Amino acid sequence: MTISIGDTIPSVPLVKVTADGPDTVQSQDYFAGRTVALFAVPGAFTPTCSAKHLPGFVERRDELLAKGVDEIACTAVNDAFVMAAWAKSAGAEGITMLADGNAAFADAIGLAIDASRFGMGTRSARYAMLVEDGVVKQLHVEQPGEFKVSSAEHLLTAI
Repeated sequence: MTISIGDTIPSVPLVKVTADGPDTVQSQDYFAGRTVALFAVPGAFTPTCSAKHLPGFVERRDELLAKGVDEIACTAVNDAFVMAAWAKSAGAEGITMLADGNAAFADAIGLAIDASRFGMGTRSARYAMLVEDGVVKQLHVEQPGEFKVSSAEHLLTAI
C-alpha cells in the first residue's frame, strides 16, 4: 500500500551521507521533530535526476527554507558512496542525501518500482513529499516517465 497524506513515516534504515562518511539512521527518527522536504529520484547520475530534479532543489533551497522547511533531503536506491559523489558533482551543498541502497524505504512506503527493463532493478518512484514531525503533509508522485509534480517549483507552490 502506498503511503498517503496523514500517514506516519515507517521506521526503516537509511544511510545518511555525512562529511565523516555513511551514517545509518532510522527513517522515523530522522523525520521526527522537524519539517523535511523529501524528494526521491530513480537513480543518482541519471538524466532527468541530474539535469532537473536535484538542481531544482539546490536552486530553490533558500525559498523552501523560508517557507518553514527545516531540511531538504534526497533519497535514491543507490549506496551512500554514489550519493556522496553525485552530491559533490552537482554542487548540492545543503541537501541531505539519504541512501536507500536496498530499497527498504521505497518498499515500506509503497513507492518501489521495477526498473529491470532498463537494467536498474528495484528503484524508487520519482516523488516529492513534505513531512512534518514524521507525518506526511504533502505527497506528489510522478507518473512513469514524467517530471512535473515532484519538482522544487511545484512543491514551493503547494506549501
